Amino acid sequence: MELINDKIRLPEYELTQIGEKKNKYLICIPVLNEGEKFKNQLAQMQKLKVSTVADLIICDGGSTDGSADIEMLAQYDVTALVIRKSKGHLSDQLMLGYYYALVNGYEGTITIDGNGKDGIEGIFKMARALDKGFDFAQGSRYRKGGVAINTPRSREIAIKLIHVPIINILSGCKYTDTTNGFRAHSIRVFQDDRIQPFRYGDFPTYALIHYLTVIIPRLGYRATEVPVLRQYPEGKIPTKISPIKGNIDLMKILWNIAIHKYEPKD
Repeated sequence: MELINDKIRLPEYELTQIGEKKNKYLICIPVLNEGEKFKNQLAQMQKLKVSTVADLIICDGGSTDGSADIEMLAQYDVTALVIRKSKGHLSDQLMLGYYYALVNGYEGTITIDGNGKDGIEGIFKMARALDKGFDFAQGSRYRKGGVAINTPRSREIAIKLIHVPIINILSGCKYTDTTNGFRAHSIRVFQDDRIQPFRYGDFPTYALIHYLTVIIPRLGYRATEVPVLRQYPEGKIPTKISPIKGNIDLMKILWNIAIHKYEPKD
């Protein structure tokens, strides 16, 4: 992907074009060894004919379990696969997906996790929000019409008592579910020189999506929430990040947003 200006820094990557561009929106799914959960999600997306409203790029972080198998992805209407080759985080995987959308003429992106926890029907709601002219749509299990199933109590407390209030103060919005990775962005926000999301190395862990949650409405763009379903499995919750480390990282991100650390310097 050609760099369109000298302010853009991307991680090293490998891009495989699998299908043709068919839609104005692009679904970005970050993946790292999600196994059968990911394949089942792709099958459900295909069953619901998500490809009628958006193309699909898989943003892989170096999976070794077959999640990035091109023949498998081609069976599920995947448009492209981009694999992060540099050291990095989920922020960098999404950065590559968003940049692919920018340089390929898409009008917006829809981000959804690849672990099968999100209600696929929400993709159509996200597309409608973009159609209505919103520049950012945050998925919410707590907004009227949303559904939360088996959310760990400790996580729910942290969301409602810590993350949501702080993000709302910083952004000036009234979000209800700010840690939910299900969201949509218009391409306009990625083009804004005051935002500059394509800065590899500046956004640790999940910082990019939280930075965008705050900076987009702060700059006067239209933001909204979309009710969605988020379902955790019963019993012990499988996760790649320990609750303690995850909460510490999250507090660091919130602090850095508050002191404007992630905003471009030029």
